[in-house]
Parts: sequence; structure tokens; C-alpha cells
Amino acid sequence: MSERLERFDRDVTLGELLRALPLAQLQAVLAAALGDNWAIEEAGGTRLLGPGIQPGSAVSEAPLRIDFETSGRLLACPSAGGQVESCAAWLEMVLAGAYRYRMAADLHLEAVHADYEELQRKHAELKASEARYRDLAAQLEQRVQAQVAQIERTQRQLYQAEKMAAVGGLAAGMAHEINNPIGFIRSNLASASAYFDKMRGALDALKRGHDGPVDPLWQRFDLDFTLEDFPVLLAESVSGADRVARIIANLKTYASIDCLPSAKTDLNEAVRAAAAVLADQWPDKVSLEMDLAHLPQIDCDQSRMNQVLFALIQNAYHALGEQGGAIRIASRATDGEIRLDVRDNGSGIAADILPRIFDPFFTTREVGKGMGLGLTVSRDIVAAHGGCIEVETAVGAGSMFSIRLPIAGGAA
Repeated sequence: MSERLERFDRDVTLGELLRALPLAQLQAVLAAALGDNWAIEEAGGTRLLGPGIQPGSAVSEAPLRIDFETSGRLLACPSAGGQVESCAAWLEMVLAGAYRYRMAADLHLEAVHADYEELQRKHAELKASEARYRDLAAQLEQRVQAQVAQIERTQRQLYQAEKMAAVGGLAAGMAHEINNPIGFIRSNLASASAYFDKMRGALDALKRGHDGPVDPLWQRFDLDFTLEDFPVLLAESVSGADRVARIIANLKTYASIDCLPSAKTDLNEAVRAAAAVLADQWPDKVSLEMDLAHLPQIDCDQSRMNQVLFALIQNAYHALGEQGGAIRIASRATDGEIRLDVRDNGSGIAADILPRIFDPFFTTREVGKGMGLGLTVSRDIVAAHGGCIEVETAVGAGSMFSIRLPIAGGAA
């Protein structure tokens, strides 16, 4: 920039100004006024323009001033008379215009250079700022990826915790249901053992040669009641054992122990299995109705679909509350898809919380009664099979959750 200022502040020579003018026209005008014997010289004597002065000729001269300083002179023969001074004055006017143009051009060029340097400086600053932002963006991207990985790990752990919580609740219910028949089977076995001791006592007395009538012996061991109650006791024990076997069979079907991860599945069987597991745990004031139409088999993970149905049926049960009510499960196959509806006539879902029911950890149950992941996991499982879950509800009139799955190409 200092070099440019020095160039801008230096004096402009007469030669530089003449080169900025149309020399052909300038020479024509001066030749018409002064003839063929004239010249324009710098202050140092160097001829810049004109044919020159003939040797030995008398010379008239007039100074040429630029910005009040003499920069050269106009020479001509005296025969030109007063034309020399007039031409010098005219030439000074022309040179003054050229000088002003040169000054304006230099000013404009100086402004252009200054703007360019300012743009270069700002460009350098922007590049440095861009580099800093790129580094910051790379750091933020790494942090985001680390946070996403942590969230995914936590989400998998929470999903697993929700599944284990559901399994824990199911296990507690199954333990209660199995404990009842096991309890009276054990009681009946204890009674059967006592009956056996009575009959063995009577038989031992007869074997030892009991004298006298048999009737007192029969009454002493109460064999009438023993023989009457023993078949009933055995029938009750068989019924209890059958109930335990049925509960275990339903639980095995629900868990799909013998199923491949993705296999041809009749969803009606999944509905019956989940309903059978849960219905055994419900009080008499809760009724379950099923309207299941014929369904084509589809490729799906039956254990995961059982988990979805278990969650929806369990939610319907909780929606009924202590007063009880009815749960209705229906299935249909229409328009290339399977639809499963789980409807209850419970309390319904309020409009302000309806948009949040599929959010992770959102629950309306008491603390410790649910993690708020049942519907979230169910939605993800159904979505993984290419389907969706829809809900219709009205406060005080109950809710209906609908699973919609494509018949072909739905398994993920």
C-alpha cells in the first residue's frame, strides 16, 4: 500500500500527460496554427512532440504549466507571431483537463485497490472463521454421534427392562394361577394319605383275624366317608393337574418356544394364546369376547407379536379399572391387510394426553406400576413388520387399538 501511495503522490510529467491525449489530433491543430517549425519539450530539453525547430532559426517559446508548475515549453518560429502564447495557453487547458482526468483515474484506482485489499482481508478472516467452524462442527458431530450411540444403548436397555417387567408381571400371575391348583392338589394328596392310613388300619385288623361284627370296625375307620370322598378327591386333583398343564401350554404358545424368529403364523392363534394367558388372571367382573375371522398366515416373529397383543390386552384390562367391564378382540382380513382390534369399554383416553401415549416413558399408571414403554415397543414391533397401530377413543366410552399388518411382504 505504501508503494501505491508514493505512486499516487508523485508529480505527473508532461510526457505522461501527452501520452494520455490523442496525439494525431493535437499535432494537426498545432501544425495548423504554428506551421512546420515547432516543438514541445520537457523542462530538461527532451523533445516530446512536433517536427522540431530548423537549425539556425529564431525561436519563440512559451512555458507550459501544470498545476502551477512549469513542466515544459512550446517552441515555434517568430513568424508564428502571437500564436505561440495562444497555443501554449490552449495546450495548458488541454493538459489541465488531462491532469484532472489522471488525478480522478488515480483516485478511482486507489479506491478500487483499497476496496480489494479490504475484501482480501475480510476473505482471509472468513476463511479463518470457516476453519474454526469446521473444526467445531467436526467436534459437535463426534459428540452427537457419541450421544446417539449412548441413547441407543440406553433405549435397548430400557426396552429390555420393559420386556423383563412384563415377563415379571406375567410370571407373578402365572405363579399365582399355578399355585392355586398345586395348593389343593397338595391338600388332596395329604387327605388321600390319611384315607390310605384308615383303609390300611381296617385291612390290618381284618388280616389279624378280627373277631366280632365288621360294622363297628367300619365305623371306627369312617370307611363310608373315606370311600365316598376318595374318588372326588382324585377327580379334583386330576382337574387341578389339567389346569396346570393348560396354563403351561398357553404360556408355551404365548412364548412361541417352538417357533422360528420369522415363520408362517396364524395371528388368531397368537390372539388366543395371549388372551388365554391373561384371562386366567382376571376376576369374574371382567369379560372377554372374541370375534375372530379366518386369517391367512403371514411371515412374522410370533413371539414379538405375542408381546404386542399381550401389551394391548393388558392395557385394556387396566383401562376397565376396579369396576370391571368387557374386552372385545376382533380380527379381519380385508384389502390386502390383516386388522386386529382390541376394544374396551373403560375410561377412555383424554384428548390432552392422546398425542403422547406412544412416547417413551409416558404412563398414566401409578409410580412403580409401569415404565411407559409398552405402547412404544408395540408400535416399533408392528412398524418393523410393515404395519401400524391406530387408536380410537372417547372419554367414558372406552378405547380401541387397531393393529394393521400387510398380508404379503410384511415381515422385517
